[in-house]
Amino acid sequence: MSQHLSDAPRSAAAPAADAGHGDWWRDAVIYQVYPRSFADGNGDGMGDLAGITARLPYLRDLGVDAVWLSPFYASPQADAGYDVADYREVDPMFGDLNDADDLVRTAHALDLRVIVDVVPNHCSDQHEWFKQALRDGPGSALRDRFHFRPGKGRDGELPPNDWESIFGGPAWTRTADPDGTPGEWYLHLFAPEQPDFNWDHPAVHDEFRSVLRFWLDLGADGFRIDVAHGLVKAAGLPDIGHSEQLSLLGSAPMPYFDQDGVHEIYRGWRRILDEYPGDRIGVAEAWTPTIERAALYLRHDELHQAFNFEYLGTPWNAAALRRVIDRSLAAMSAVGAPATWVLSNHDVTRHTTRFGNPAPDPGTETAAGGSLQLREPGDRELGLRRARAATVLMLALPGSAYLYQGEELGLPDVTDLPDEVRQDPSFFRAAGQDGFRDGCRVPIPWSGAEPPYGFGPAGGPSWLPQPPSWAGLSVEAQTGDPASTLELYRAALALRRELPALGAGRSVRWLETPEGVLAFRRDGAGDAFLCLVNLTSRPVVLTVPGGRPLLTSTARPPLTAPAAGGASDQVDGIDVTIDADTAIWWAI
Repeated sequence: MSQHLSDAPRSAAAPAADAGHGDWWRDAVIYQVYPRSFADGNGDGMGDLAGITARLPYLRDLGVDAVWLSPFYASPQADAGYDVADYREVDPMFGDLNDADDLVRTAHALDLRVIVDVVPNHCSDQHEWFKQALRDGPGSALRDRFHFRPGKGRDGELPPNDWESIFGGPAWTRTADPDGTPGEWYLHLFAPEQPDFNWDHPAVHDEFRSVLRFWLDLGADGFRIDVAHGLVKAAGLPDIGHSEQLSLLGSAPMPYFDQDGVHEIYRGWRRILDEYPGDRIGVAEAWTPTIERAALYLRHDELHQAFNFEYLGTPWNAAALRRVIDRSLAAMSAVGAPATWVLSNHDVTRHTTRFGNPAPDPGTETAAGGSLQLREPGDRELGLRRARAATVLMLALPGSAYLYQGEELGLPDVTDLPDEVRQDPSFFRAAGQDGFRDGCRVPIPWSGAEPPYGFGPAGGPSWLPQPPSWAGLSVEAQTGDPASTLELYRAALALRRELPALGAGRSVRWLETPEGVLAFRRDGAGDAFLCLVNLTSRPVVLTVPGGRPLLTSTARPPLTAPAAGGASDQVDGIDVTIDADTAIWWAI
């Protein structure tokens, strides 16, 4: 029996368009490059800036609007570059400043924008400020730029408070004074090699204003701000009074995350971004208890976008997805910002693997990854099918979409990496993240039948081993195959550029559907389409008001037939059979 689609109320009111509605970032598709794992230009087994530059035409042809680069700064690599020793230098493993300049210029020539990571919550323990602070000892001026504190206990042998590191263990490490005796403790919300800056100190503000201008002058089109919610700590650094604090992240207020003082920092950064031509942007990685709290980072005088982690953590469930889509659109519309949508990144198990595993228990997702890091391969065929459908759904939603390198190839997580090759610092610490982020960071395959699959020169190394099965998932193997995941992404992104209704706007019009099915309508200038998603395990027949299919997430085109009707049941339109775990764009 077919189901007739009828209009229902919009998920969020569509306010009058504002002057910035046409800004490029509002409906951009942004591709995350993890430099270690994208392309190796010199054959040492590690991806680099020259390798990225050589592959930029691929990204242009894929159809994305911008490239976001994870950190490539000078770093001891204790946390894959998120421990920065010098914010104005390129780490030699990735190249040098000339390579960075060449990358930006090449990207711009290809009509691609470049967003670079900035890491303002913490630096490396090899940063010159921190090294000098250790040398100068207690009471020195440079120690005020970090969080140095005396310990508790009779001899200061206990940490200053009960805060725990996101990577496991206490968030404090004790130092040795210049004379070798035990000294003060310093705060690090992540690894001990990543001391937190003290953003109450004006020198920290001055330094990062200078860093932003340095990269903007080089041509960067914006910044992704790492741990954007973590810069300001509650006055007095109060105890939390709870162990296993990782389980609270993302759901409860914390004295070291999402403090109101961060907003004044980003108002200052926005003024800097607005000094430069070309709509330079700031993107917050802000884990907050609610989407509404994340929206506060995007008020008109603050940042432009924030990652939608609640959407990323939503399981393959129609009711759950509709709820988070509605909340996201409503929260962002309230501050005049676009919603963002993301399915994978460098910190979580790829969604092809997540969707092939049983859904997590409600409420188990955490800001640090939690149940989003898996070690089970799951049902790979089911996971890929759902991942393809999830992509078609995501790219139909209003706002900006983020893609993580290799997802366009349908890459699964590598869940069976030997422990001895893993490099995730949290893997080696107890009671922190699960530490399985290496599985989503394995270098991607470009061509050939044997590792490194074109990641670097034939027969050369790769910093993490690639599975034998990836030969069939390479760019070369999938190019020209209409059933491949790569060609699905290319087709979807081409349509998104052609059709104004895709990506634009701030709302969707939900349609009535049976349980387990989502359908919404989008209208553009002279075109309209439906996005139909069957999240159940069986085919579903829906009646649509005429038109034709534009795109389907499966290789098989949808079955159609004139809608059945009768004397008491006159229905105009077409019956469309939607296979299990399938999404369709339908032009009307």
